[in-house]
Amino acid sequence: MSWDPQRAPDGFAVPPMPSAPPPAPANGWRALAVALLNLSGLGLGYAVVRRWGLMALCWVATAILLVVALPADPDGVPGTAVVLYLVFVALTAAHGASVGLRTSLSWLPSALIAAVLGVVLLAVPAAGVVLYDGARDEATEQMLLDRLDRADKLVATSGKQDFTAAEAGYRRALTAYDALADDHPGSRAARQVPDRLRTYYETVAAPYARKDYCAAVPPLTYLRTVPGTIGKKELGDLVGWPDDRLATSLYSCGADSLSEGSAGWSAQFGELLSTFPESPQTGKVEPAVKSAVDKAVKSVRGDDPCTAVQRLDGLETQVRGLPGEQAGVADALGKDADRASDNARSGAYDCGVDQYKDKQFSDAVTTMTDFAKNNPHHKNRARAQKIAIAAEVAQTVPAAGKHLPTTASGGSIAVTVKNDSPDDITVMYTGPVTGSFTLKGCAKCTSYSLGSTLGIGFKPCSDSGKHYPQRTIHLPVGTTYFVHKSQSGLGKTPASDTAKLSPGYIYTECAYTTSSLGY
Repeated sequence: MSWDPQRAPDGFAVPPMPSAPPPAPANGWRALAVALLNLSGLGLGYAVVRRWGLMALCWVATAILLVVALPADPDGVPGTAVVLYLVFVALTAAHGASVGLRTSLSWLPSALIAAVLGVVLLAVPAAGVVLYDGARDEATEQMLLDRLDRADKLVATSGKQDFTAAEAGYRRALTAYDALADDHPGSRAARQVPDRLRTYYETVAAPYARKDYCAAVPPLTYLRTVPGTIGKKELGDLVGWPDDRLATSLYSCGADSLSEGSAGWSAQFGELLSTFPESPQTGKVEPAVKSAVDKAVKSVRGDDPCTAVQRLDGLETQVRGLPGEQAGVADALGKDADRASDNARSGAYDCGVDQYKDKQFSDAVTTMTDFAKNNPHHKNRARAQKIAIAAEVAQTVPAAGKHLPTTASGGSIAVTVKNDSPDDITVMYTGPVTGSFTLKGCAKCTSYSLGSTLGIGFKPCSDSGKHYPQRTIHLPVGTTYFVHKSQSGLGKTPASDTAKLSPGYIYTECAYTTSSLGY
C-alpha cells in the first residue's frame, strides 16, 4: 500500500503544506535585536532569522578587514578600508532590522533576550579595537626602538672613522635622537635617549680619551654645538661636558706644536685664550710661550743661529697675534714678543757670521746689511758692516772669503784708486783690513772696447788731459782683494783685482769700463 500525503486514509482531502512560515506580526524589539546582533560584524542577527548566506557574507567582510589590519602597523588600518567596513556593518544592521521586523527568531526564546545579547556582543568589536590599538602602540614602540638601534649603530660605525669623515654620520644620529625625544617623549625609545647621548658624547670624544689632543679638538668643538639641537633636559650635565676637555686639548696640542717648532700652536692657543679666558689651561699659555722664547734665544748661540733667528721672528709675529682677555696674560705675552724681537735683531749678527763661514756670501751680505740698519747702536754693528763688504767681495773673488774680517783699519802702504769710467763706482776691498768708498764718474771718460784692452800698451788712467776722480788709502802688508762695482745699475759686471802689497812700493788701482757687442 502506498501513502499519499494529500489524501487522508478515510478519503478526505488535506490542504498543501506552505513553502515558508507565514510572516510574523511586526515586532520592533525583534528588529532591534537583529540589528544589534549584526553590529558585532559577525552576522549573528542573520543567524537568528536563518539567513545563512548573508551571515556568511558578514564573516567574509570581517575576514577581509582582519587580513588588511593584521599584523598591527604603526600607521594603522587604511582609512578607506575602515570606512567601507563601517558602511557595510551599518547596512547589515539596517537590513537585519528590516528582516527581523516580521521574521520570528530561532535559537533565542525572546526578542528582548536577543537584544540584550546583541548589546553584550558589541563588546567583541570594542575589545577588538582596544586590542588592535594596543598592538598598534606596541608596533609603534618597536618601530621607535628600531630607529634608536639604527642611530646607535650609526654612532658606533662613525666612531671607527676619522672625525672629518664621521661628522655627517654623527649629525644624522643626533637628529634621530632629537626626533625621538621631541616627537615621541613618552616612548620607551625616548626614555633611553639620555643614556644614548652619554655614549654618543664618549664616542665622539674618543680621541681625547686616547690623549690624541690635536685630533680631539674638532670633535670636542662640535660637541659644544650639540645643545643647539638637543634640549638641555635630555642632555643634563652633558651640556658643559666638552668644555674642560676642549680647553685641555687646545693647550696640550698647542704646547706640543710650540715645542716642536710647528706653526699651528698660535691657532690653538688663540682659541683657548678667547674661548676659555678664565680656565686653568689658559694660565699655562704664557709660561709655555716664555719657555719657547728662552729656548730660541739660547739657540742663537748654537750651531744653527739662522734657524734660531727665524724662529724668534716667527714667535714674535705669532705671540703678538694672540688675543688677551686677561690683562696679566696680555702684558706677559707682550713682553715675550718684545724679547723675541730684540733677540732676533741682535741674533742676526750671529746668523750673518755663520752664513759667511759657510760660504753663503750673498745671504751674508743681506743679513749683515739689515743688521747694521736695524741696530744702529749695537756693539757689533761696525764689524757687521765689514763682514757685509767682505762677503760682497767674496761673491766675485771667492778667495777673499777665507777669513772672517776684523774691524782693523789703516796701514803703511799707500794705494791710490782712480776712476777711468763714466760711471760712479763703489770700491770694496778686504784682506788684513776691510772697507769701501765711492768715486764719482770721470766726466770725459768713455767705455773701452774689449779689443782695445787686449792690445799691447793698453794703459788706462794715463791720459794727462783727463781729470780722474781718485782716492788714496793706506793698507797693511799682505794680500788685499779689490772689487770695483758700477752704480749705474744692471748689466754691468764688477771688476776685481788681487794685490799683494809689499813695503817700499807705490800702488795704483784703475777702474775702467769695457764694452762688447753693445754691452
